[in-house]
Amino acid sequence: MRLRENDVILQTVSKVAVFIILTFGVYLFLAGHHNPGGGFIGGLTLSSAFVLLYLAFDVETVNAGIPMDYKMVAATGVLISVFSGMGALLFGSAFLSQTFAYFDLPIFGKTELATVVLFESGIALGVVGVVVTIMISISEDV
Repeated sequence: MRLRENDVILQTVSKVAVFIILTFGVYLFLAGHHNPGGGFIGGLTLSSAFVLLYLAFDVETVNAGIPMDYKMVAATGVLISVFSGMGALLFGSAFLSQTFAYFDLPIFGKTELATVVLFESGIALGVVGVVVTIMISISEDV
């Protein structure tokens, strides 16, 4: 397949934009504990980076560089979310009860670690898996 001039520009800009989008998606994911954001919006932002890659390059090229089954990513995310909710049952709390504690980490100092991060990471993985799977399915029909 011969590249058009617009494809070269799109691919060049996408390489930088994907890095920026991924960084912003991770920020939204991590900021969601105390500020607006979290697993869902972080997952949507992360999946937009993957969708941009699929738009700029063809499906075979992206799949060769990122050999990932996005259906398994979605299933893994759902399992992580469910198991994080069931973890509370082991301690006699209600399903999806969350807790947090402060730890003194070597580089970061006093840091709050919360179990909600496990739940939110499952949500993010589920969203990324579903959105990218839908986009790939739509592109196969066109």
